[in-house]
Amino acid sequence: MGHEWRRPARPGTIGVVTGARDVTLGIDAAAALRQLLGIMIDQGYGGWGWDLEHVMGLDTWLEVLWDEDEWRTLRGEPRTLALHIEDAALLLEGMAFTEVASAELPWVDMVRWTSDFVTSELRRHWTEDEWRALPNRPSR
Repeated sequence: MGHEWRRPARPGTIGVVTGARDVTLGIDAAAALRQLLGIMIDQGYGGWGWDLEHVMGLDTWLEVLWDEDEWRTLRGEPRTLALHIEDAALLLEGMAFTEVASAELPWVDMVRWTSDFVTSELRRHWTEDEWRALPNRPSR
C-alpha cells in the first residue's frame, strides 16, 4: 500500500512554470536530500542567499512522509510527493554548492557521482523547455 502526501501550494510563489510532478522516493533517498537541505540551511544562515523558508519547508515536507520509527531505522516503503520545478531547482543548487565545497576533499568523486545521479533523477520530471523557462535564480 503506497502513501502519498501533497503539500499545499505556497501562496505568492513567483515563476511557477509547471504544475507539480509526482516524485516517488525511498526513505534512503529522502534522508540524503534532507542531509543536503540541512547543509543548505547551515550555509543559508551564512549568507548564501537561499530562500530559507523554502529550504526548511522542503525538509519538513520530506520529514512528514515517514513516521519517527521509520526515520530512526531508515526502513519504510517508498512515498510519493508532489514536487514543483522550483523545489527541484533549489535541490540542484544545493547539490552544486556541495560539489564545489567538496572539491578538495578525498571523497569528492563520490559527491560528484551522487550529484550527477540526483541531477538526472530530478531533471527527468520536466522537459528541457520547462527548465529553460525557469526564471534565473539570484546569484550568490
